This record gives sequence, structure tokens and C-alpha cells, in this order.
Amino acid sequence: MATVDCTGLTTREINEAIRRLIQAGEKEIAILNPRARHNLAVALLEPVRLIFEGSVGYYCAGMADGPHVEVHGSAGWGLAECMMAGTVVVDGQAGNGAAASIRGGTVVVKGDAAARAGIAMKGGLLLVQGSVGYMAGFMMQRGTIVVCGDAGEALADSMYEGRVFVGGWIAELGNDAVVEAPTEEERRFLTASLDQFGLAGPRDVWKKVVAGRRLWNFDKKEFEVWKEAL
Repeated sequence: MATVDCTGLTTREINEAIRRLIQAGEKEIAILNPRARHNLAVALLEPVRLIFEGSVGYYCAGMADGPHVEVHGSAGWGLAECMMAGTVVVDGQAGNGAAASIRGGTVVVKGDAAARAGIAMKGGLLLVQGSVGYMAGFMMQRGTIVVCGDAGEALADSMYEGRVFVGGWIAELGNDAVVEAPTEEERRFLTASLDQFGLAGPRDVWKKVVAGRRLWNFDKKEFEVWKEAL
């Protein structure tokens, strides 16, 4: 396994070192002493395995398309934002906007995720073993969020499509969000997803949150839709 020691290097130098190793054909790279630097491993398009031995800052693995990224620590804001494909696994906590606008792939947070987790998701899967803050799933368009713990206020506010599964307590549903019972197929999916990453979850007590579709209905005029929603 190749290594990059971040000691004394700038963020640009760290990313350049990672890219040189990828171009040289390395498939596994350990990044030592990242010390919560921002913008690490952004826009990587290769199926490489990156292991960060320590916490990372903002926007780690943003705009990725294919890599497998492990963070043996916590992550700042914007973890894996706009990811197209790949896997990002964080052992600790994640800041605001984890998995925001992802279009594919899987983001796993083994601790808690802060506010706005999974906002504007257009596909993919976000798994949070702990709890999430307010406005998780805001304006989701596709994809799945799984929260084994509790969810904060305005959960799934104004979502279009997608599913949010919560194993714990929901502080407040967002506008147009409704709760349904998961299907047996969805329960099997939840069990398989947790088992795949070794996560502990409720297993039996799940709530599924989806769009009520009262705020958008393209068969009606806008005024009629808002009048019904109020």
C-alpha cells in the first residue's frame, strides 16, 4: 500500500501526491496525518481505495466518481457532496450537508451527521448509524437516507421523491412529508444495508418518510396546489 504523509504539505500538495500515485497505478493509498485539512480527495474519477488515518475537514471526496474512501476519524461540512459513484465511510461524526446533492454511490457515517444531511439528493444512499440534525433530506429528488437514530426538525422538507427511513424519534416532519410503513422488501433492504457495513440499527422499528405530493402536482394550476396545501 502506498502512503502520503501530510505533515508539512499544503492541501494542493497532498492532492497532487495522491493523483501521482493513482497515475502510477496504485490501487490503495493511505493518507497519514490529514489533520482535518479541507478539500481532500476532491473530483477523483478512478476506482482507488483511499484510507485517511485521521479526521478530514470540509468537502472531502466531493464530486467523486468511483473511489472508495475511508476516514478513520470525523469529517467536516459537505462530505462527498455531488458524488456520482463510489463509497465513502466515516468512522466518526460528519458536519453539515453530508452527502448533499449526490447522484449515486453510498455514504456511510458511523456516528452522527449534523444539519442538512442528504439535502437535494438525486440518487444514491446515505447511511447514518447515529442521529441527524435539522432539515435532513430537504428537497430530495431521488435516493435513500437511512437514519438508525433520531432525526431533527423539518425532516424531508419539500422533498419531491426518495425515501427516508428513521429508526428513532422524529422531532418534526417538514412541509409535505408523510410517514408510511416500510414494505417487507424495504425491511430486507435495510437489514442488508446495515449488515454490509457492520452497522447497528433498530432492525424492526422503522418509519418511512416520503413526499405527500401536496406541494407539487403538475396536473393543476399553481394557485390551486398552494390553496390545497395551506
